Amino acid sequence: MIMALETDATERWRLDVSYRGTDFAGWAAQPGHRTVQGELELWLPRVLRVDHALGLVVAGRTDAGVHARGQVCHLDCAPGVITDDGASLLRRLARVLPSDVVVRAVRRAPAGFDARFSALQRGYAYRLSDAGVPVDPLHRDQVAIWPRELDLEAMNTAARSLLGLRDFAAFCKRRDGATTIRTLIELSGDRIDHGPLAGVIEFRVVADAFCHSMVRSLIGGLVRVGEGAREIDWVSTVARRGVRDSGIQVMPAAGLTLEQVSYPADDQLAARAVESRRLRTV
Repeated sequence: MIMALETDATERWRLDVSYRGTDFAGWAAQPGHRTVQGELELWLPRVLRVDHALGLVVAGRTDAGVHARGQVCHLDCAPGVITDDGASLLRRLARVLPSDVVVRAVRRAPAGFDARFSALQRGYAYRLSDAGVPVDPLHRDQVAIWPRELDLEAMNTAARSLLGLRDFAAFCKRRDGATTIRTLIELSGDRIDHGPLAGVIEFRVVADAFCHSMVRSLIGGLVRVGEGAREIDWVSTVARRGVRDSGIQVMPAAGLTLEQVSYPADDQLAARAVESRRLRTV
């Protein structure tokens, strides 16, 4: 991932992006695979008529099959490359991008903005259909299927024990040099009570940041509680151990959607970016 800093010779622009992740091998560009970053970085130089790559920095690198309504990224380019506050770029991208990815907004980024490091929170939704709840076929790619009935009250009770600042190593795939300490702000589920997804369980998962596979592993642990295979206090016990447990499964990507990335006020963006780069500790 390109991490170029904005300079006097460049302008930084924020892009808000949505995509259906079903046919993507995730966000991050990978040789030989179709990715969201790959599609955007293919078309941006063409529509802006520049002869060099325009690298994107993103708020969160979603995995293969994961969707997004509120993804945020930024790019740096020479002054004057993007004109009329991004309106022309937005129109041109709408004409050339494939139908499963949409740039919803282009705007000049305020001073100190970094799509990744300035973010305060990332919010995901995980949608899950348990036994006896049919999924609307028009939304089938956005809902995971579980064959057994789930006790949502038990799942929510277990979820509350995971909130706060802690090491989530038990729910993450480790990466060299990366910390697994996060602050989990919300983890709660309800059954959708109306519309085409009525009856589907929707979990809201909000944290300052997420490590690899964290959301799907958290839901996987709660599902084991919800189906009665584990006691309510099992997930908190696993969390305290701080190591992967064979009982924690990574749930299917189809149910996961990045809904929102939130940022502080403009005058706090740079300070937030500095704070986020520090290694987290409990």
